[in-house]
Amino acid sequence: MITQKTCHDDELRAWLRRYGINPTSQRIEIARVFFSRCIHLSAEDVFKLVNTGSRRVSKATVYNTLALLVEKGLVRQVVADPAKIFYDSNTGPHHHFYDVSTGELSDIDAHGVKVSGLPPLPVGTSLEGVDVVVRLRRDQ
Repeated sequence: MITQKTCHDDELRAWLRRYGINPTSQRIEIARVFFSRCIHLSAEDVFKLVNTGSRRVSKATVYNTLALLVEKGLVRQVVADPAKIFYDSNTGPHHHFYDVSTGELSDIDAHGVKVSGLPPLPVGTSLEGVDVVVRLRRDQ
């Protein structure tokens, strides 16, 4: 696993290859955004960040790359609200607070939330995970 502060192109390229991802220059730019620090970003945020310099990455490439990173388990998709989807570079067990006033998503330690009373699972299925998003609003 690549560490959060490691973002050299050669390391990112090798790391993407290990997960079966062709390391194009656009994918390396997108990976650099996520793996320079733990971060929660929307696809639009990623699009803006990777297009600040002279290089240009299309929205389609951003969305396709994010879908690929999610599929490979390198980034986690967090649906905070039907209209607000984040991508999280922290794929370890944890949950989230979502501030509807500010649009900010923040982590909750996995041990900070206890989930009990789940219904019996349908036959032929197994539990993959439980994601908790606690929506809150700032007091006025």
